[in-house]
Amino acid sequence: MDNHQTETITSFDGTTLAIHRLGEGKPVLLLHGLFSSAQMNWLRFGHAALLAEAGFECLMPDLRAHGESAAPHDPAAYPQGVLTQDLAAVVAELGLVDYDLVGFSLGARTAAAAVIAGLAPRRLALCGMGLEGLAGWQRRSAFFVDAIDRFDEVKRGDPAFMAVAFMKQMKVDRVAARLLLQSVDDIVSADLEKITVPTAVICGDKDGDNGSPQDLVQALPDGRYREIPGTHMSSVTEPDLGIAIRDFLAEA
Repeated sequence: MDNHQTETITSFDGTTLAIHRLGEGKPVLLLHGLFSSAQMNWLRFGHAALLAEAGFECLMPDLRAHGESAAPHDPAAYPQGVLTQDLAAVVAELGLVDYDLVGFSLGARTAAAAVIAGLAPRRLALCGMGLEGLAGWQRRSAFFVDAIDRFDEVKRGDPAFMAVAFMKQMKVDRVAARLLLQSVDDIVSADLEKITVPTAVICGDKDGDNGSPQDLVQALPDGRYREIPGTHMSSVTEPDLGIAIRDFLAEA
């Protein structure tokens, strides 16, 4: 059982965000994926513990409408780019200057958008992400909005079955999640040139959910590919994810 601590901060618009901490040392921000949480993505399978053992302080926000963070139902709480604004608020509130930034899936997308918008981590790791997952988000988002809209009628064999099953497992607030999905913008591929920090693209060998990780590496000024075992969902459960993140962050 982990011994992490949880605190809350107030984001730019007054929304309460939960932040989980584990370890002491060099700060690393870890952003979880869609419908998930810091507990599920980083704590449950030992990735945060592995990083803490390597001398990092893991700072793990629950994204807006996820985990222990607030999930408002007011559409005004979901302006375009709200997750990027939340991340900037977290960095400012925690006073982070020399830190690393890691995201999985939607967390990776949020991390990339935030760096394009001006955040300057020492190193960046984009996990479970390919080029199309950044530049073609609207198609991906539409899939999940449809899963929410058909939530009670989706049966096994339906392409949305796994997404609905995960939402049920995580007790996702579907009203808030739907609003959040519509607040996320596509990233223009040319803007990836603004991500000049050393960036690892870490992806499962059977994970094509967000497009080609190799194409994403090619679009980044200082990108490198790290392949780990698994699909989009299963790669999070494997120790290889934490090991790949640790080894990349320890390179410099």
